[in-house]
Amino acid sequence: MKAVVYEDNGKFELKERSEPVPEEPGDAIVKVMVASICSSDLHIKHGSVPKARKGVIVGHEMVGEVVQTGSAVKKFKPGDRVAVNVETFCGECFYCQRGFVNNCTDKNGGWALGCRIDGGQAEYVRVPFADQGLNAIPEGVSYEQALFTGDILATGYWGAKIGEIKPGDTVLVLGAGPTGICTMLCAALHNPAYVIAADSSPERLAFVKQHGFADVVCNPCEEDLERLVKEMTEGRGADVVLEVAGGKDTFQLAWKMARPNGIVGVIALYEENQVLPLPDMYGKNLTFKTGGVDAGECDKILALIAEGKLDTTAMITHRFALSDIMQAYDIFENRKEHVMKIAVYPHGLPEKKTHRDSPVKRRRMPSSCEK
Repeated sequence: MKAVVYEDNGKFELKERSEPVPEEPGDAIVKVMVASICSSDLHIKHGSVPKARKGVIVGHEMVGEVVQTGSAVKKFKPGDRVAVNVETFCGECFYCQRGFVNNCTDKNGGWALGCRIDGGQAEYVRVPFADQGLNAIPEGVSYEQALFTGDILATGYWGAKIGEIKPGDTVLVLGAGPTGICTMLCAALHNPAYVIAADSSPERLAFVKQHGFADVVCNPCEEDLERLVKEMTEGRGADVVLEVAGGKDTFQLAWKMARPNGIVGVIALYEENQVLPLPDMYGKNLTFKTGGVDAGECDKILALIAEGKLDTTAMITHRFALSDIMQAYDIFENRKEHVMKIAVYPHGLPEKKTHRDSPVKRRRMPSSCEK
């Protein structure tokens, strides 16, 4: 089968590999119907993920059809349509029992797929702990609708959850990329008064504004974000700040934008250590929450998709066959052609699907940063 392999730092190759087979009783083999490229794949490519194993098949965003199960798999059978979780977790250890599945203590626990074990930018993938790592796609939900469930949508859902958003809150999301958009959508589920999107990319802010993913958009490089947030909150600051950007100064921006006794949720990954300037923030009494996503609520996310309360399909701006994925990587990594997310079809593009922009549904239009 064709698969994208991490050959060396800076080098991915599309190669022929053997189809996977069950190795443990809890394994399932999934025929990958649609996969995607994530920024974390680029981190692997450039050597920024020390745990990534050279020679591994990359990819951790995928949906597909179960074709084979091990003897211990109880929830799934061949023919089932499934979303694959970014994390593998045993469901039995100290952390799994408390919902902290990112910290599963099994050897394959945490982010393994496409990092430490073969992932899903391939025609088939082996999923360990299938009863935990797979989620059934509801009837009427397409593969593309479910594509981001197990990774960036789960991250946004988790981020909104740890933010403890209450009805009427003002929520500031730093970062308007795909994960930021998923965070905005999930924040809106908690009925805040406003969701503010901040990003330094005019293109991404325009995309957010076009599709109504936030109520207000602002480019802090061009406009006074602090003034805007305080004007919208009677001078207090944001009730909840969700930091998804991971930029050089975005952590500092996050705590500065939060009101006293607010919550700062750090969802982003950083390439450098961040400084917590306690003297400067003395008296703000902030609560910081951070860590890797605990992607244990994918069934709830899929139910929300089925109910029409979550829709990420507008983010799929490009579609490619797996045979052309190196071209897709070039577009994604270099942000060409206004790309947001790419759907990769390992078994060939469906009819009437091209690599260019897909139709999208309009949502409520946000206001601009100008009052």
